[in-house]
Amino acid sequence: MNICDSKHPLHVTKADLSASNFTDVNLQAAQFTDVNLAKANFTDINFSGSKFSNVNLTDVEIEHCNITGMKIRGILVSELLAAYGKKG
Repeated sequence: MNICDSKHPLHVTKADLSASNFTDVNLQAAQFTDVNLAKANFTDINFSGSKFSNVNLTDVEIEHCNITGMKIRGILVSELLAAYGKKG
């Protein structure tokens, strides 16, 4: 299915959209609940102001990202990385 130049909200339930591609798509304020994004690839994404809770981040890699203000369990990631750098 191809959706192009559409501005209507989608309500997708119990669907298999594996191997789908989203390019130049606005998903601002979208909600994802009970979604499998295993092995998904995110490039040039704006997650500012997003919140992740009860998420499995096993083997997730984060690189070349702006982490300004990013917190894990209320602790700034920049502070965690600075503390880690002082250990070794």
